[in-house]
Parts: sequence; C-alpha cells; structure tokens
Amino acid sequence: MATLAAAPQTFRPSNPVTLQDAGLNQNLLIDLMLKLTLLEGETTLHRLSNQMKVSMTIMDQLFRYFRREQLCEVKGMVGNDYALSLSAAGRKIAQERYSINQYIGPAPVKLNDYCEAVKAQAAHHPVSRSMLSEVFFDLVLTEAVLDQIGPAIISGTTIFLYGSTGNGKTSIAERLVRIYKDYVYIPYAIEVEGQIINIYDSVVHQALETQEDDTDPRWLLCRRPCIAVGGELVPEMLELRFDDNLGFYSAPLQMKANNGLFIIDDFGRQMINPRDLLNRWIVPLDRRVDFLSLRSGVKFPIPFETLVVFSTNLDPRQLADEAFLRRIQNKIKVDAITAEIFDKILERVCEDYQIPFDPEMAQYLREKCNPDGKGVLRACYPRDMVRILQSIADYENRAPQLTKKDLDRALNLYFAKT
Repeated sequence: MATLAAAPQTFRPSNPVTLQDAGLNQNLLIDLMLKLTLLEGETTLHRLSNQMKVSMTIMDQLFRYFRREQLCEVKGMVGNDYALSLSAAGRKIAQERYSINQYIGPAPVKLNDYCEAVKAQAAHHPVSRSMLSEVFFDLVLTEAVLDQIGPAIISGTTIFLYGSTGNGKTSIAERLVRIYKDYVYIPYAIEVEGQIINIYDSVVHQALETQEDDTDPRWLLCRRPCIAVGGELVPEMLELRFDDNLGFYSAPLQMKANNGLFIIDDFGRQMINPRDLLNRWIVPLDRRVDFLSLRSGVKFPIPFETLVVFSTNLDPRQLADEAFLRRIQNKIKVDAITAEIFDKILERVCEDYQIPFDPEMAQYLREKCNPDGKGVLRACYPRDMVRILQSIADYENRAPQLTKKDLDRALNLYFAKT
C-alpha cells in the first residue's frame, strides 16, 4: 500500500513490535486471543495477528505463553505459520472469559496514547471568504453570513446558529465538515482500567480504503467525523454505555466526534432538558476536557476536541442562562431571506431539476408565499415548491414546469389552510 500524500503530519502511530511497545496488559491480549481461537475452532498465528491488529512478534510472545501454560494444541504448519486450536484447559478458560466479555475486535490502545493523539490532531485550518464560498457552493448565502461563520470557525469554539425555521441553519451546519481537508487516526478501541471502550463506528467514521504503510493497524485513518443528532438525543448518549450482554463499553457521541464536528440540531426539542445538557457541557466547552465514568466508579478525563454546533429556532435566552451563553462566543442569527436571495435560490433549484427559470414566476411565487408582505420568505420554500412540481409532473408523466397553474397546485399542497 502506498503512503497517502494527504496524511496528517501531527500524529502517525508507529507499529508496536513488542508487548512493551504496545503498552498493554498481557492478560487482556491473552483473553482476546483465547476468545478468537475459541470462535475460530482452528486458526493460525497469522490470522490471529490480522484479527487482533498486532505484529507477528507480539503473536509469537503470546503463542509461547499459550504453549507454556498448555492452553493450545499445535495442529501442524501452514508454510512458516503455526495452525492451532485450544486445549481442553484453554477452551474452559476461553468460555469463562467470553461469558464475561464478548469483545473480539482489534486490540485496544492505551488511554494515554488516545488522549495524546486527539490533542495532536486538533483541527486548525485557515479560513477565508473565498474558501467558505467553495464550502457552501450549493447554498445561496450573503457575504454578511459568511463573514460571521469564518471567524467562528477560526476561534475553534462552539457555534450557536439560531433564527426562524426553514432558513438553512441545518444546511449550514452539515456543510461545515467540508472545511476539513485532512485526515485523522481513530482507534478501534481503547483500554481503561482493564475495561475495553469501543470507539470506531462504521456508521459515523469514514475510514479510507487505503491505509498508510508502517503504522499501527489498531488505528484507522479516517475523514474527520461529523455526527449530527436531533430530537432523539437522550442523556445516555453522552455517557459511556456498558452492554450487559457483550461485557464492554461503547464511547459516547462526543467522544466519537473528537477531532471533528458535533451538530445538535433542533436544540431545545430533545427529550433531555436543554439546561441539563448545557450544564453537562459547561466544563468540556470551557476547558476542552470531558470526564467519563466506568461502572466501577473510576472517573477519567478525555480531550474534548470537537467543534460543537447548536442549531435552534427557539430564542437562545429561553434555552440557557446568561452564564452559559457567555461561554458560547459565536452566536449567528440565520435570518429570513430577501426577495433577491429567494429568486437566486429558486433559479439554482430550477437548474438542478432542469426546469426553465422564469423571473415572473419567481415573483408570483414570492407573492403567494408572502401574500400580505408582512410575513417572511424562507430559504426552504423554493426547493420545497420545486420538489412538489416534480411530483406533480411525475404523476402526470410529463416534464415539470414553472407555471401559475402548477405553482398554485404546489402551494395548495404545501401550505395548511386556515
């Protein structure tokens, strides 16, 4: 595999050759090897090395221990590799270990190594107006909005997007991850006080198809993560979660989002009280460190190196007190759009849907969306209307059109009657 030109320069995990280099408890690796061999029935050292993501030198050390303690039976050779299965004594111990902890993934890394890696990979990217124009190329934003977003990103602190619904707060938040052009290393799991915490999540972490040569395979080179949650957010998602059936922990969302972006959409509409959430994060947002607890009561710190973006259509003063709002230095109001912006959005959406744009129809739609001229024009209206026009056209097996007749039908479907 070739070395990636875009790999981060701040952190590159070297591949540990010995158990001492890995810094892990030997008993933890023995348990992992026992469980994997139990499930495989018969396996080889090379296969175990690939599954555990450790060097063959470390596997040889573990293998010598297995033979000395009579935990395995050698079935023969596969080339220069040993084929083995568990002895009766090894199988008994493996079954006991598996009943307690069913983790069978790659070997974890040390907590200290994880903390150092997160700090080393903290995002520091130069931001300019031209760069933001590229990041938000598919949105129509004024320079005034861009000029608020830019300094907020550079500050590296929390961003609070607020304003009336339908004006693009979520769209802005989700596109912020485009700023990141580099990659970060994320471990499969870490070990704390003999307990395993699973971090890598294929749902939220995008591992590169080609990994770097000569690096520790217990780490994956990934795009910077972007995790977005809405009304489904509950307090348990922000704490270590222990699975009683599997016997190991899963990392909380903010830990999975480290070195990336964490978006809390529709803030204030979660099952968790907004003040409880804000109080939970006063220290992490202020000091860039979070504290997690194991079931045993052991409490330990981890870096909080994630850009948190709150998005809400509620009044910020109703959600948080002055002390907390003071800690959120970047509060950006995403306001209702002007007629000019409305037309630009509609023109762009029409282009996307291959519908001929008509300025007169744009004015007609604006007037219908704001009949008395006292309401607000929302950024979501043009795309929502065009989608309905497309549905009408599909229903009638024809091309979509921007006409008064079709717009009236779309408006009739879209707006609730009083």
